Amino acid sequence: MRSLPLPLALTARLAPVAVLATAGWALSSGPETRPAAERERPPEPEASQSPSAPATEAVTKTHAAAPAPCGVLAEKTITSLVPGAKTDGKEIPSTDTKVRRTCSWNALKGFDYRWLDVSYEVMATDEAAGKSYKERVADRGGGGEVPGLGDEAYSVVNLTTEDKQETREGTVLVRAANALVMITYNGSDFESGKAPATDVINKGAIQAAKEAVAALTAAQS
Repeated sequence: MRSLPLPLALTARLAPVAVLATAGWALSSGPETRPAAERERPPEPEASQSPSAPATEAVTKTHAAAPAPCGVLAEKTITSLVPGAKTDGKEIPSTDTKVRRTCSWNALKGFDYRWLDVSYEVMATDEAAGKSYKERVADRGGGGEVPGLGDEAYSVVNLTTEDKQETREGTVLVRAANALVMITYNGSDFESGKAPATDVINKGAIQAAKEAVAALTAAQS
């Protein structure tokens, strides 16, 4: 009986938590050398301390938190894209579930292997999300825009080969206001050594992205 190579594993990378330390200095002053008249003069009020000065307006976030990612896709979508996978998925631990959440589904059915990830990242402002979106798109060349999905969306499919085994992976990145949604979908055929067609992977990733963005919008309504 033919032995199967192990499926590829996708390592979830958690964003590092930066720990900030503060230090203080003790300030010392020498003997007072100013004239007495100057020392006794009361300080002038600062303009910025005026009680009539308007307060800074708080930034309103369209999306306050990431939805539970394992419940955003329809069961028929999961069984179609990842045959043989448990529909409840597996959520990857996060340092802050209000900001960043990811759910994974993967299964080997016969000789066909599929892996699907749905990830959310909520940022402080639309501008911050837009900047991160552009940086991530720049790191993934060769793809194209996906019209009508979120405020802006990008899709790319890549093929890799290791030990004569092909794997084709599609990534869809969407910005919806101050939130980013990322779909990763890949597959391999361990009998033929080939990968699913580009169109199959790309359409599957976009389908998952549409449902994930719709769930994000519904969670804030």
